[in-house]
Amino acid sequence: QVKLVESGGGLVQTGGSLRLSCVASGSIAAINSMDWFRQAPGKQRELVAGITSGLQTTYGSSVKGRFTISRDNAKNTVYLQMNNLKPEDTGVYYCALRYDLGIVSLQEYDFWGQGTQVTVSS
Repeated sequence: QVKLVESGGGLVQTGGSLRLSCVASGSIAAINSMDWFRQAPGKQRELVAGITSGLQTTYGSSVKGRFTISRDNAKNTVYLQMNNLKPEDTGVYYCALRYDLGIVSLQEYDFWGQGTQVTVSS
């Protein structure tokens, strides 16, 4: 079984920065993608950014240029550096891992973390 644990959330003012971390533990296949999602109250969970084990990245359109995803394969850890935060970035941020590198639905992700709250005040 694989466990994902997020950390780094908190309360920050508009324009501030936060760095989220997600550590994966357990038996993890070498080929995978570790992705960040977020969910605001009353809204659907949306993809923020993703990074494969081969370091290919993808970003949601609303965060391009402000957020940077990276990973340390040796530590099975993925990071999300969030700069110039806006109130609309508020939500619970989830880390997820998938072994299928094609386009998949939320239901097809193999593992999810419990989430970390990010609140951006105006």
